[in-house]
Amino acid sequence: MSRFNSGLASFWRDVRADWRDGWLSLLCGVGVLLAFSQAWEAPLFGYNGTPESASGLARAFYYPFYLGGLYLAMVSWRQMASALWRTPLLLGLLGLCAASYLWSIDPSGTLRRLMALGMTVLAAYALAARFSWARLTEVLGAAFIVMMAASYVLAIAFPHLGRMQDLFVGAWRGPWIEKNNFGAMMAIGFTAAGAAALNNPHRRIFWWTMAAGMAALVLLSTSKTALVSLAVGMAGLGVIMLARRGPVLAVLLTWASLSGLLLIGGVLLLEPSFAFKLLGKDATLTGRTFIWEGIAHVMEGHQRLGYGYGVVWTDEAPYAPLARITQIAGFRAYHAHSCWYETWLGLGIVGLSVWACVFAEAWLKALYRTARAEGGYFALPFLGIYSLSSLTESMTLGWNDVRWCLFVLVLVKLSLPGDKDALKS
Repeated sequence: MSRFNSGLASFWRDVRADWRDGWLSLLCGVGVLLAFSQAWEAPLFGYNGTPESASGLARAFYYPFYLGGLYLAMVSWRQMASALWRTPLLLGLLGLCAASYLWSIDPSGTLRRLMALGMTVLAAYALAARFSWARLTEVLGAAFIVMMAASYVLAIAFPHLGRMQDLFVGAWRGPWIEKNNFGAMMAIGFTAAGAAALNNPHRRIFWWTMAAGMAALVLLSTSKTALVSLAVGMAGLGVIMLARRGPVLAVLLTWASLSGLLLIGGVLLLEPSFAFKLLGKDATLTGRTFIWEGIAHVMEGHQRLGYGYGVVWTDEAPYAPLARITQIAGFRAYHAHSCWYETWLGLGIVGLSVWACVFAEAWLKALYRTARAEGGYFALPFLGIYSLSSLTESMTLGWNDVRWCLFVLVLVKLSLPGDKDALKS
């Protein structure tokens, strides 16, 4: 027991020493990520979905955390300025979102969501600029530890909240409404904790223990998609670890990773039924293909620029695009269930093309950093998980969405030279 107490005291001394000058930035970073995770919505507003009466209160919840993002941006303004000119494609995509106000079917809705998107992206840039990879992965890991702890408490002490009560009775869902979202978040959390362990070897036992706890939650979610995401995260961490053993092996693994991506893309195009079975989905991807058919129909005549950023799914007018999508799909959808269809719907083929370039840029930079043994352990595994999820979930350009925040963070961090903390806070 005395040895345990001594080890615990040594652990906290190391933590205090590493974060003595950056504790406020740590708190702001963790707070921003927790806010964007939306893990607080269901416990506060109910597991049946946020009621309309609470929507204004829910939006107001983000404001204090926006201030946290602004603080991080202010203390790292030099790195922020460097990051801006190094990510022109991403800024171009955001500029297109802003320009869509001019042709949006609901300009006020586009403007309101643009403000939230701007704060989400600002926080991502600030996090990437403020912290080194080693510190950044600990910030990410700390945020997911809070989510993990809340999930265990809710599922064990309050099972009527933390576990599914219908459809998949008994499956763990933690503070989220649905088990798949819960599993996906814990898969990302495992990757963050694993990256923190590899980037901070003096705390590796702690971080690998946290990673194991998050992996267990993925299993308890019973989500096959989340399980595949967990496997992708594990494989990504393994690739980076092996690549760090020498330049020749790094190049070979980079090309192997690229070949694997091309193989996966080929399977999705030529034999999609195999991928559906792997994910436990039917050929319609649980009705998603019906939504996509509806989107393809309403895009006729709006191919170039779409309907405007973030407004199609809230326009309930009888002749609005949503009404036609609902008619074709046979049910009322709340998003496109695909990053690619969502971007096409809002920004047309122009926006979709720019997004494809941004997506390719992130992958190329991650693979390049892997080959050169630079960058963190988090980037490549996360991009693998994000790419998988992008096929069936709408995350790209998501306002107040932690997954989009993390994508921007990774791209910005990969674009910045060197790896050091900003000015001490």
